[in-house]
Amino acid sequence: MRELEQALRGGLADLALVLEDRQIALLLDYLALIQKWTQVYNLTAVRDPAEMLTHHLLDSLAVIQPLRRQLAGLHDQAPDTDTVNVRLLDVGSGAGLPGVVIAICCPELTVDCVDTVTKKVAFIRQVAATLKLANLHGLHARVESLSDTYRVICSRAFASLADFTRLSSAALAPQGLWLAMKAKDPAEEVAALPATVDVFHVEQLVVPGLGADRCIVWMRQSAV
Repeated sequence: MRELEQALRGGLADLALVLEDRQIALLLDYLALIQKWTQVYNLTAVRDPAEMLTHHLLDSLAVIQPLRRQLAGLHDQAPDTDTVNVRLLDVGSGAGLPGVVIAICCPELTVDCVDTVTKKVAFIRQVAATLKLANLHGLHARVESLSDTYRVICSRAFASLADFTRLSSAALAPQGLWLAMKAKDPAEEVAALPATVDVFHVEQLVVPGLGADRCIVWMRQSAV
């Protein structure tokens, strides 16, 4: 565990992300829960703890600073909007990536992780209870059936950009943002989007220890 903590702290330094010791401990506890549950429920194909740290934790942690910047930008554009009770939806959350990581790093956000697989939702709820994350919730549903709306809707390897935005559009609040994590050049997927979706930024990410292309596709509903 000490080696994992050192690797995590090194990765956080590379990302210029400052977290409290308590948050670092929560991230390591979360990683341990993924390892434990994967032995029985096969939550992830990655089994090696060091690889889990890079491919799951650090990959998800790479979105924290960009997310904070975008939320700050929303507040600057509309200072009278509520920035205290911001709600974020993680679609097809699986083992809680990046939703659980966001809930740990951004306790001011309310994070709902939605998935159609019962065991994965049960895991999210167990994480929330074990780590005492009052801002984290697991929803067993299809995203298109949700009645609530969210300021940010994110996904990590959930679906194509067209399907992701189409399925979740009713859940996006006015002036809301889509955050889609992608592992390759998204040009073809961007080209396939309808005119109702505005891609306003493709942000390149460098994940410590992960020699792979990663980016965030930032989108919102267009004025068309």
